[in-house]
Amino acid sequence: MKKNKSSALVQALGSGLAGAVAVNLLHETVRHLRPADAPRMDVLGERGLRKLLGKADAPQPDEESAYYLTLAGDLLSNGLYYSLVGRGKGAWWRGVALGAAAGVGGVVLPGPMGLGEAPSNRTPQTKAMTVAWYLVGGVVAAGVSRWWSKSHKSKKRKPKRHQA
Repeated sequence: MKKNKSSALVQALGSGLAGAVAVNLLHETVRHLRPADAPRMDVLGERGLRKLLGKADAPQPDEESAYYLTLAGDLLSNGLYYSLVGRGKGAWWRGVALGAAAGVGGVVLPGPMGLGEAPSNRTPQTKAMTVAWYLVGGVVAAGVSRWWSKSHKSKKRKPKRHQA
């Protein structure tokens, strides 16, 4: 792989991971501060994990293990998803579009997927926070990508000193 393609991949994955970390930090913080109406994407993730393991006739993890497995899965899947922000000037629009799509999906898809609606759909505030958190993730991914691009451009522009 050429260095430019390799660095673009690292930039996309790093930016995506930053967006995923932002989403998870928001979810984890707000669920402790506003337990009555905060989105509980962790609950949806654990339900999904248990459903998949059940279909595979695999053993069910204990509650703590399920939580950490789900958190790891969230970081991985959201990181890969937000890495689609890519780089370039369109990164902001892609970040907003990806974040909004993930947020709306987080509100409307759990019910039809058999995961229940309450964790992301309990109240109007829950719905709004779900969309907002994923939107923030997309914007963070885009911001990190743009920062990365600018910081690497400025490094390339610095004149090299030649020793005599």
